[in-house]
Amino acid sequence: MHAEVAIIGGGAAGLAAGVYSANAGAKTLLLEKNEKLGRKLYITGKGRCNLTNDAALDEFMREVPRNGKFLYSALHWMGPQDTKRLVEAHGCPVKTERGRRVFPVSDKASDVTKAWTRALDEAGTEVRLNAEVFSLDEAPDGGYILSTTQGMCRADTVVIATGGLSYPSTGSTGDGYRFAARLGVPVTECVPSLIPLRTGDSWTGTLQGLSLKNVTLTAMIGKRTLYRNLGELMFTHDGISGPLAIELSSHLNFPLPADLAVWIDLKPGLSEEQLHQRIVRDIGDAGKKAMRTLMEGLLPRRLAELVLKLLKMDPAMPANQLSAPNRDALVRCLKRFSVHVSGTHPIAEAVVTRGGVDVRALNPATMALRDHPRVFFCGEVIDVDAHTGGYNLQIAFSTGALAGYHAALTALSLEKKES
Repeated sequence: MHAEVAIIGGGAAGLAAGVYSANAGAKTLLLEKNEKLGRKLYITGKGRCNLTNDAALDEFMREVPRNGKFLYSALHWMGPQDTKRLVEAHGCPVKTERGRRVFPVSDKASDVTKAWTRALDEAGTEVRLNAEVFSLDEAPDGGYILSTTQGMCRADTVVIATGGLSYPSTGSTGDGYRFAARLGVPVTECVPSLIPLRTGDSWTGTLQGLSLKNVTLTAMIGKRTLYRNLGELMFTHDGISGPLAIELSSHLNFPLPADLAVWIDLKPGLSEEQLHQRIVRDIGDAGKKAMRTLMEGLLPRRLAELVLKLLKMDPAMPANQLSAPNRDALVRCLKRFSVHVSGTHPIAEAVVTRGGVDVRALNPATMALRDHPRVFFCGEVIDVDAHTGGYNLQIAFSTGALAGYHAALTALSLEKKES
């Protein structure tokens, strides 16, 4: 096999790289180790594929917790509007839902993959499935030799779009980090991101399955606010999940600092003073009714029972016997319900991998390695990740498109020099 541009990986970044490389005029070969393209796309958005977010650039950047500046060139090159136009032009109409999330009208992730596959075919990209790449070595003439399950491949330039370590069943098994190490490229520590959090609270399991809407989750390290947002949260058998907890995971560093404090404001619409007045008013209305009845007017039953237990208050005690100090303690608990985050689920269960090829080793204008200008990295394999909402797939499409285009230009310029 010979190609001017060889792309390793047929996920979101690899698909974009293949389209933009071939459209730039280079003989392009895409090598995918699975039996079909875009396997991870099939499971995104709960099978609906949240393919991008219809956000302006400045809004998009606010959803990227780290290394956001590295993405400016890629997002200018191919932004959310470009992604929407491409898939729609190839038979996949899209719609925009809450939070500017973009989905296929059909609600079928397979339609997004089919659109990209049509774009590949139209561009003239050669695709080899079941073609796992084992090694990547420099050739004497400056190109690269790839050893694959389908034989040896000679390429003038190489785009590595192999994904991270999350959902290894889709093919993301860290191959790109191995290739990076072979080339002497620094790789930052890989940890899970966008993943449920485990807690060290003994009561966690008692709330399993309970969802809370319109609560505020806050995380602080010492006096510095690490994260704060209003939204939905869910308790699990070993911790917390739901949009707020999953988003918080993308801000945490490991090992967790000793002074990390995480809490839930169960009544964010009320100040402490307003909540105090509400409880006094409810007590007046409750009369001799039990505390459990008062609490169930404020919280879901299981959570109400837990709060009383944590505050060592008798659920059967008449509400009008609640002392002023106990009222203050109750207000504090409702406004700052502490959870003790101890870790996350394994990286294999994460939506994305945080960490990867150090962005300082890459040229952000081309995605090429600074020390190996014929090798390009893109997608989840690089150290850039974002919140949920279509941002991570757009990053993969954008960096893949930029890498594919410049890999093609590099290969074609080499050919022109040789001729």
